[in-house]
Amino acid sequence: MVSLEDLLREMEEKNATDLHITTGNPPRMRLHGELMPMKGIEPLTPSDTQRLCYSVMSDLQKKIFEEEHEVDFSFGIQGVARFRANVFKQRGAVAGTFRRVPYEALPLEKLGLPPVVNTFISKSKGLILVTGPTGSGKSTTLAAIIDRINESYYKHIITIEDPIEYLHAHKKCLVNQREVHSDTTSFARALRFVLRQDPDVVLVGEMRDLESMSAALTLAETGHLTFATLHTNSAVETINRIIDAFPAHQQPQIRAQLSFVIEGIVCQQLLPRADKSGLVLASEVLIPTPAIRNLIREEKLHQIYSVMQAGQIHHGMQTMNQSLARLYEKGLIEYEDAVAASPRQEEIIGMLRNITPQTSMMGGFDR
Repeated sequence: MVSLEDLLREMEEKNATDLHITTGNPPRMRLHGELMPMKGIEPLTPSDTQRLCYSVMSDLQKKIFEEEHEVDFSFGIQGVARFRANVFKQRGAVAGTFRRVPYEALPLEKLGLPPVVNTFISKSKGLILVTGPTGSGKSTTLAAIIDRINESYYKHIITIEDPIEYLHAHKKCLVNQREVHSDTTSFARALRFVLRQDPDVVLVGEMRDLESMSAALTLAETGHLTFATLHTNSAVETINRIIDAFPAHQQPQIRAQLSFVIEGIVCQQLLPRADKSGLVLASEVLIPTPAIRNLIREEKLHQIYSVMQAGQIHHGMQTMNQSLARLYEKGLIEYEDAVAASPRQEEIIGMLRNITPQTSMMGGFDR
C-alpha cells in the first residue's frame, strides 16, 4: 500500500513541483507545468485519499479540517524537502495538494531576477511587494531576500505566514517565524501586536484584506522594512488593488501613504523552458522614482507603465514584456509562451517580430 511519503519522495526525485491527491484518479505530479498521472498506481478510493492526507496532519489540523472542510499547513520529511499542503473536501471526499519547498532558500543570483532586486536588502524601511499568481515563485523570491538580509545585518526579522514554508535559521539576524492558527489566530491579529515585538523587518505572507493592508502600510510608515505578497499580475494592478480595498473617502489618504512608503514591486510568473527541462522566471519590476510617487499621489496610474519602460537603464526597472522579450531572445522560452504570458499581447508581438532567439538554454530559474 503506497504511503504519502513514498509519493513525495518520488515527486522530489523527478523534480516535480506539486502532488495532487483526489478520488477516482491515480496521484498526479506537476512536472514542468503539466499535471501527469503517477505510473503503476491504481485510482484512489475515498478511504485512500483520507488515509494519505491524514497521515501528515496533526490533531489540531484534523480538527480544523473537519470543522471548516479545508486547511493549510506545512511539514517536512527529513532528507527530502518541506511541503506546503492544502487539504480540502470535494464531492464529500478528502483531497489534497502538496507543493514542494526546498529546505534552504536559493541564492538571489540563481532566481533570474533583475540586479536591482538586490538593493532591496539594504533598505531600512518601506514596503516591498512580491506579486503574481499561485505557483509563481513568490515565496521563493521572498525567502531569498530574507536569507540575504539574515546573512548581512544584525536585525530582528519576524515572519507571519499561513503556513510557514521556508525555515530560516538564526544567522546574523534573530528570526522569529509565526504561523497563522498555530502561533497566532490571524494575520490581522499578529500585525496588531508586531510593533510591540521590536522588529526591524516584517514579512507578511499575504495581504488578504483591508485590515492586513492597513497594518502593512502603517508598519512601513513607522520605520520598518515590510515585505508582503498579493495575487496581482502587474505593478499598476498591485497599486490599484491596495487603493481599491479601502472605502472611497479614504483612498486619497491611502494613495499619499502608499506613494511615500512603497520601495519596490516585483510581479512574477513561471514559464516552461524551451528545452522542457523546467521552468524559468519572468518578472516585472517597479522602482518608485519621484515621478512614479507623484503619479500615485495624483491618481495617474495609467502613466506609470510608460515611466517603467523608460526606466530600464537608469533605474533597473523592467516591464513584463521587456522580461519576456529578453527570455525569448536568449532562447529560454518559446514564442507562443511569451505571447500567452504577456499582459499586453499586441506590444509583445511587435517586440518579438525582429528578435532572432539564441540557441543557448543556459540560466534561469529551474523549479
